Amino acid sequence: MTSTAAVLRIKPDRVDVDTGLPKDAREKIASDLGQVLGETYMLLVKTHVYHWNVVGPLFLSLHELTEAQYNDLFKASDEIAERIRALGFVTPLSFAAMAKKADIAEEKTASTAEDMVEQLVKDHESIVRSFRTIAGNAEEHGDYVTHDLLVGRMEFHEKAIWMLRAIVA
Repeated sequence: MTSTAAVLRIKPDRVDVDTGLPKDAREKIASDLGQVLGETYMLLVKTHVYHWNVVGPLFLSLHELTEAQYNDLFKASDEIAERIRALGFVTPLSFAAMAKKADIAEEKTASTAEDMVEQLVKDHESIVRSFRTIAGNAEEHGDYVTHDLLVGRMEFHEKAIWMLRAIVA
């Protein structure tokens, strides 16, 4: 029988996973998902900051749209992190570690509503390009779960691009 103390000493990065994906493939995919998580979380933070700071005639529309989007991004970050764990690896352990993996930069100055929308569109487009490549790599390794997860995320981001463009058209 295993003692409680022994159970508590189990390290989260020492998980044996045997689901048909070789360890090197799982490790590469988990690393790629670390980038996906970083980009998702950076966009979540940026979208939330814009939500708080948008002003002007489109305030209510953008305030509500960004709220829906940051809520979706928050849920997605959990799904992505849980996929990394299911592959047998730990997630990035800090916001700094996630930010380092992301191509999305933090906001440093206040912007107009139009500039916010333009920046969010660029960030969503960047994420779709990145996810497309990573989804293809996952599919090549036979990781259809990660592939499908990323395809679903691309659908969200492409819809977000359309909605953001439509709101300022």
